[in-house]
Amino acid sequence: MIETSPADAPPSASGAIIGPDGLRRPAWAAVDPMLRDYYDTEWGVPVRSEHALFERISLEAFQSGLSWAIILRKRPGFRAAFADFNPDRIAAFDDDDVARLLNDEMIVRNRLKIRATITNAQATIALREQGGLVDFVWSFQPDETPEPATQADVPTRSAASAALSKALKKVGFVFVGPTTMFALMEAIGMIDTHLQGSHRRGSSGVWG
Repeated sequence: MIETSPADAPPSASGAIIGPDGLRRPAWAAVDPMLRDYYDTEWGVPVRSEHALFERISLEAFQSGLSWAIILRKRPGFRAAFADFNPDRIAAFDDDDVARLLNDEMIVRNRLKIRATITNAQATIALREQGGLVDFVWSFQPDETPEPATQADVPTRSAASAALSKALKKVGFVFVGPTTMFALMEAIGMIDTHLQGSHRRGSSGVWG
């Protein structure tokens, strides 16, 4: 999940904080302008295109074990290095591309995660024969969404994220564990974990 996915707020973080603009946000999005803008304009907004969803899955995988702020700051570098996250182009990456990426200071240089991105691009293409990545992922939208009052109330995984993780692995994806998939579900609006009182609560239009 992004609040612990970006791990920029402690587990004991309180409820939504009033910012200088008078709007309430969680602690992780209340100070850093980059994170605040991401929270206000992107996080929790429904993603329903293959390209955008593949990018989110890829970046969530790279985030594993790191602060989301690191990934967000490097996102322009990631987009340049990974052909703007075009699955068809990435699926054709070879050992020379892996070597190039391992020398690219603009991204997180992790061999396993780089190869996972290539593997997941190939799996994304294969999944088109089953209706495509978007319909596949969104089919795991749960019937209910969390309603956290404080950061401590936000889960880090769920039955739905575990099921999505298992299903994606079955069709060839890697680095898509239940916690990572919960973060994805938050980021793309499949669930709404905006804190009660946050000015973004209910903004996705998915949960009202």
